[in-house]
This record gives sequence, C-alpha cells and structure tokens, in this order.
Amino acid sequence: MVVFALALFLPAGTLTWLTGWIFFMLFFGFVLAVTVWLFKHNPALLRERMRMGTLDQQGWDKLLFPLVNALFFAWLLLMSFDAGRFHWSPVPIWLQVGGGIVLVCSFLLFFLTFRENAYLSPVVRIQQERGHAVISTGPYHYVRHPMYAAILIFVVGTSLLLGSWYGLLFGMAPMILLARRAILEERTLREHLHGYTDYIAHVQYRLIPYVW
Repeated sequence: MVVFALALFLPAGTLTWLTGWIFFMLFFGFVLAVTVWLFKHNPALLRERMRMGTLDQQGWDKLLFPLVNALFFAWLLLMSFDAGRFHWSPVPIWLQVGGGIVLVCSFLLFFLTFRENAYLSPVVRIQQERGHAVISTGPYHYVRHPMYAAILIFVVGTSLLLGSWYGLLFGMAPMILLARRAILEERTLREHLHGYTDYIAHVQYRLIPYVW
C-alpha cells in the first residue's frame, strides 16, 4: 500500500488530490475485502495467488507477466502526472463520477471471478497438485477470461475517475499484452488441461461478448 501510495501521489505532487484518494480507498478497500473473503472461504486460492512464481510457470509467461505489470505501473504514474500535477487531459466531473461507477462494476466482476474459479493463479501454469479443472460457470459461461475483462473495465473506470484521457489511451498498451497472453494461455490449456478444447467450442468469446 505504501509503494502504491507513493507511485500515486509523488508524481501528482500533492496530497490533496481528491480523486486520487477516492481511487486509493476504493481499490485497497476492495483488495482487503477480497483477501478476507478468500481467507475465510478459499484459503488454498489465497495461497496460490500469494506465490511469487513457480518452476512450472510457462517460460513465455515469465517474460510477459512482469512486462504487463511494469506497463500497468507506468500507466499509474502517467495518470498521476497528468491528472494530479499537469492537467494535460482533464475529464469532466460527470465522467469522473461515471468512472467511479465503472470502477465499482469492475470490482464486482473481479469478485465473481474469484468466487467461481478456485484455480485463478496469477501465473500461467497447470495446477496438477490442486486438481486443476475447467471452469465454465458464472462469468466463465459468457467469456473465457473474465479476469482480463474485469481488468479492461478497471482500466476504463480508473482512467475516467482519476481524470486522465491519456491514461485511458495508454491503458490499452497493457491490455494488448493481456490479450496476447490470453491467446498463449489458451494454447497451454488446450494442450494440457482436459476438457478445455470442448469449453472453447461452447464459449466463443475471450474478453468481450459478441466482439472478441
């Protein structure tokens, strides 16, 4: 939280950035709530998500995953400079309010994904020791990667809430990498996870229903 706060408010050059504080409290309030929920209802998934990497993580993911994280960090810094300090691309207040609503909607989709998928590892690997199986219920009934769909909604909501059109534009860079990761992840799952090929045949869309 301290590192996140420094990345948010140091580039902004002020601690009186209201929307920055709203985002900070909403984000970490949600992180805390999900962590407590996982601790109570699915501690195995909580342990999985707290692992810092495994030997069976796909080789390409060992390169792609840190790059995606670095781009998201750069995205946060850019929005802090833009909306907090220089006001390069101001967003109307009503759209910032709408962004906050979109952000909360992304939290809902995140939670539904966590609730449905007990194998939601942050890295791409086949969790044989945990009995890895195909999930096709909840949001997985509509898209194959609801976590990535939630991240897309999160990017839009955060950019609008903080008040940065540049953030909305630059936020598409890590999303493009996530889209590529989704394709590579599916290749791994088709090869190594029983039933995933049949799942793809029934659920046609990766992130956005009727689009892609």
